[in-house]
Amino acid sequence: MSGRTHDVVVFGATGFTGRLVAEHLASRGEAAGAWAIAGRNAEKLAAVAADLGVEVPQLVVDATDHEQVAAMAASTKVVCTTVGPYARFGEPLVRACAEAGTDYVDLTGEPQWVRRMIDAHHDTAVASGARLVHCCGFDSIPSDLGTAFAQQTMHEVHGTHASRVRLRVKGARGGASGGTLASMVQVMEEAGADPAVARVVADPYSLLPAGERVGPHVATSARPTYDETFSSWTGPFVMEMINAKVVRRTNALLGYPWGREFVYGEAVLTGDGIAGRARATAIAAGTGGGALALSNRLVRDLADRVLPDSGTGPDAAAREAGFFDMRIVAEHPEDRSRDVVVKVTGDRDPGYGATSRMLGEAALTLAQGESAVGGGSWTPASALGGALRARLVDHAGMTFEVV
Repeated sequence: MSGRTHDVVVFGATGFTGRLVAEHLASRGEAAGAWAIAGRNAEKLAAVAADLGVEVPQLVVDATDHEQVAAMAASTKVVCTTVGPYARFGEPLVRACAEAGTDYVDLTGEPQWVRRMIDAHHDTAVASGARLVHCCGFDSIPSDLGTAFAQQTMHEVHGTHASRVRLRVKGARGGASGGTLASMVQVMEEAGADPAVARVVADPYSLLPAGERVGPHVATSARPTYDETFSSWTGPFVMEMINAKVVRRTNALLGYPWGREFVYGEAVLTGDGIAGRARATAIAAGTGGGALALSNRLVRDLADRVLPDSGTGPDAAAREAGFFDMRIVAEHPEDRSRDVVVKVTGDRDPGYGATSRMLGEAALTLAQGESAVGGGSWTPASALGGALRARLVDHAGMTFEVV
């Protein structure tokens, strides 16, 4: 990538989350390298730079203008994009990066779009050397890197890998971002209009490489279930729809070290007893009812009017008051007394404060040569692995601990 003007371009820097990514890179000082911001409004870009007190290049780029997008991709080592919903605005940039040999990271949680990008641009990226890494925010870095860390620990301590891993959300504070909610609406709209999309969303193996999209039966987490490890009832975790697919793709891209019968699932811990079961039942009803509602066009139209706008979010105090705490259990294949339990935490709200720092550090991991993989469509753990995990601990307020 010699001759590139920038190390990282933050595309969507005038949006709420994009500005937070730019703020994070600004806080990193010289360690962030030669970075730039991009968006479609020159005045707003200038205001972001002024507010952050940084002098960085400002690129005026419209996501729908293929020439502008291609020029931006050709100017940098890595494009870090927050412009979503990605199914509406993301494909031209993925194509441009794949063709230019430019590395790419995003925050998408839209499995049907990720599948389309894999099918359409993986081979081009392999040929050009571009590393295309989707899902580099709260969905799906804690799940993906946490599972890889648990499996690494299992192998180091016991000389084997877990064929079954489950993630449990122990606690969290901070609402879903407007962008995440807009993406969920987009997924439901596409799934409601196209049965092929609905199958991709429902298929737990839909993000695996072509010809390998099969695996063991996956039990649904839609119903309340009791988890003996934590002495707690569990309800469904809405992010499992994308996270579990990403974790399974990681296993495939690494060559199936965890086995082709690897099983993975996620849920929210709700507590013991009658109260815990009641909370789990309420979460299950709310999750299922919400998905069913969003499959209705009239409800989606209403949601577009009442849900938080994708360019808005909580103030700094609310972001800093947020957190998340997850536990990942890697089950020993022969002796459950040897299970490995990993704790993954973040000290900011998941949807904004934590996510923006995850994305920024993912971009820097690629820009600064800390990934050894070649071109293609990758997951965070398969492309960035331990290098990104160390960065998140050092610079993004996250922990990965064996407990």
